[in-house]
Amino acid sequence: MSKSKWLPLESNPQVMNDYVYKLGVSKDWAYTDVLGLDDELLLMVPQPVKAVILLFPITENYEKDRKEEAKKIQENGQEVSSNVVFFRQTISNACSTIGLLHTLASNTDVIKIDGPLKSLLDKTKNLTPEERAKVLEEDEGLAEAHQASASSGQTKAPRADEDVNSHFAAFVEKDGSLYELDGRKPFPINHGKCTDLLKDSAKIIKKFMNRDPDKIEFTVIALSSNQ
Repeated sequence: MSKSKWLPLESNPQVMNDYVYKLGVSKDWAYTDVLGLDDELLLMVPQPVKAVILLFPITENYEKDRKEEAKKIQENGQEVSSNVVFFRQTISNACSTIGLLHTLASNTDVIKIDGPLKSLLDKTKNLTPEERAKVLEEDEGLAEAHQASASSGQTKAPRADEDVNSHFAAFVEKDGSLYELDGRKPFPINHGKCTDLLKDSAKIIKKFMNRDPDKIEFTVIALSSNQ
């Protein structure tokens, strides 16, 4: 059960960058639009890429697959690197912030982070995903920063009490594997060997799109070098 609701954050790289820079993320890194999933379009994305974010519609097909996937993993198990940092989402409409946290928390070895975000990551480092969610619920500074960024987008932000049928998930590479990090799921999803984060994420994202071919509400954003 969600403890509170935030304003949805626009899937806009400029809004995301302004948000994380205020929280203490180095400007050597930036979120940027991925214009398409074909190889020639992926080549246009600045390198190196350290994470990929997908905004997608929540549909009956997605919910069915999500439940089946969780059941299969609970029955058969999976390997998850201890270097993957995962947050559960218990705040409605906070999936954008959770997605951004997922792109950054598992990449602190290469992305310099100071300020309030470093304090948050240090505080939650040794906690469980559920305990991390509790910390987020009580972090008024993060909630205020999210609210300010959600109100700064190019499109009118929905009210906090509106139900939004879109969701953010992040993809990162850790210790040679591709992980899907989605706070609505009970755990990270290991999608297997990863040799190229952007291309391998694109393969999984295409499966999301093929599952609901009549839907067009998909946005892909990469976190990559800004130098």
